[in-house]
Amino acid sequence: MTTPLTRAAIVSEARSWIGTRYRHQASCKGVGCDCLGLVRGVWRNCIGAEPELPPPYAPDWAEAHGEETLAQAAARHLVRTALHEIGAGDVLLFRWREGFVAKHVAIASGDGTMIHAHDGAAVCEVALSPWWVRRLAYAFRFPGVCD
Repeated sequence: MTTPLTRAAIVSEARSWIGTRYRHQASCKGVGCDCLGLVRGVWRNCIGAEPELPPPYAPDWAEAHGEETLAQAAARHLVRTALHEIGAGDVLLFRWREGFVAKHVAIASGDGTMIHAHDGAAVCEVALSPWWVRRLAYAFRFPGVCD
C-alpha cells in the first residue's frame, strides 16, 4: 500500500528545493531549475515518473505562440481548483499582464506564501502579495492529494 500524498509532503519537497539556482529548462534539485522545473521535480519526488516531458521552449515561448500551453498541460495532469479554494501544495499559474497567457508557475506553501523559481535568482519562498494575486490565473491540485 502506498502512502497517501499530503499537502504537507508537497510543501516539504518544494521547500527542499529552496536555494536551487535558476536555470532555464532545468529540473535538478540543488543544481538548477526554472519555475516549471521546480513543479516537475516536486512531481517526480512525490508521485513518480513525469506523465509527459515538456518540449524545448524559449524564454519567450508564451509570447511567440499566444496559447495557454502551460494551463493546458496542467489540466491534463493536475486537478483544476477554484482560485478562492487554494491550499498549501497547490500549483499556481500566473500571467505577467492582463490579456497575456499564463507563463509562470509556483507552489502554494501556506497561508499567503508560495515557492517559486525566477530568472536571475534561486528557488525561494515569498509572500503571495497583492502583486502576485492580481496576476493569478489558474490553480491546480496534484492528483491524489488528501488533506
